[in-house]
Amino acid sequence: MSFTTPALLFPAISLLLLAYTNRFLVLAQLIRQLNGANKEEMREIILRQLSNLRKRLLLIKLMQTFGVVSFLLCTFSMLSLFLEVDLVGKWLFGMSLITLSISLLFSLYEVVISMDAINAELENIES
Repeated sequence: MSFTTPALLFPAISLLLLAYTNRFLVLAQLIRQLNGANKEEMREIILRQLSNLRKRLLLIKLMQTFGVVSFLLCTFSMLSLFLEVDLVGKWLFGMSLITLSISLLFSLYEVVISMDAINAELENIES
């Protein structure tokens, strides 16, 4: 494995972390809007979404954590390969791929949960 193999992940992981940050910012904005909304009119929909929002915040935290760990492992892999400790570099790169996969699985689960939140909003509009 060459030094450039882990380097190929750098732009991908960076863009992924940026997407995760955008998800967090949108969710934080939604929570602030719900907090500022007329609570008497919105009480039922807010109560229905509180557990959903908390779960999504936790998932985004896990997504970001595993993404950052993946980025660090990839960096250490490149360092190991640079120092010609190939076996360590390969193992670190493999762990980087595993943690990146875990991050993506959390991301997928968060998307599924956000769809539930959107469906709750649609039900509110329909009624």
